[in-house]
Amino acid sequence: MKIAFWKMHGAANDFILVDDRQLTFPSTDKIWMAGVAARRTGVGCEGVILIQPSAKADFRMRFFNPDGSEVDMCGNGARCVARLAYDIGVATARMRFETGAGMIEAGMVGDRVRLGMTAPKDWKLNAALVLPEGARPYGFVNSGVPHVVMEVEDLEAVDVARLGAAIRYHQDFTPKGTNANFIKVTGPDSLKIRTYERGVEAETLACGTGMVAAGLVAGRMGRVKAPVQITCASGDVIEVNYKLTGDTAVDVTMLGPAAYVFTGELEY
Repeated sequence: MKIAFWKMHGAANDFILVDDRQLTFPSTDKIWMAGVAARRTGVGCEGVILIQPSAKADFRMRFFNPDGSEVDMCGNGARCVARLAYDIGVATARMRFETGAGMIEAGMVGDRVRLGMTAPKDWKLNAALVLPEGARPYGFVNSGVPHVVMEVEDLEAVDVARLGAAIRYHQDFTPKGTNANFIKVTGPDSLKIRTYERGVEAETLACGTGMVAAGLVAGRMGRVKAPVQITCASGDVIEVNYKLTGDTAVDVTMLGPAAYVFTGELEY
């Protein structure tokens, strides 16, 4: 079977996207999907995204990690799938699509995409996480998927691979684990971030839901004010906006790039 695909990236977070409205993509074959996602022997990506039919929206987005596991949401991937859906005529410039985390609204802003994110939940602020080097303060929110947000003094010095893995697999977040984000506040409405992504099991150059989580936690802690300009490891800047209300935030949006890299064909 031949499968046409698009390679895209959002702030250097890269994906393989497939128009799977005919529901023929072999998404249950995790070994094959992992081979496609492999950097040296496959196409290489940090996620495989499918556009599938939906009875209640323009389309359904399904997201698979490089290991073939499916997760509810990916912010950078959602921007890419929104742009592709618009470009191939699946949706108009203003669209709604299903994700495992809920319904997402998106709109084209030139070659960028603004996403209306799902409502944040499962908040933890001023919590402490016991790690081998001692207790570390952190915040937590599910911005589509679970994220720990930890403020650090020297962002460049953080051993993201080691500390990120310790947080990702920490017993406090079993059985599904969590993503881990390390932030440095750089101004009243700006911060920098580095992220260890669950499923990729490594530091990535950008994580959309991680940047949203960082903006939300830093906002609720009084460290920044929205809209927040967030610089990720790729050097790209994502704008996260929201309104604080009571013990949560509403009208959460993310604005950022979605770019094409190349097209190709997979063989199954």
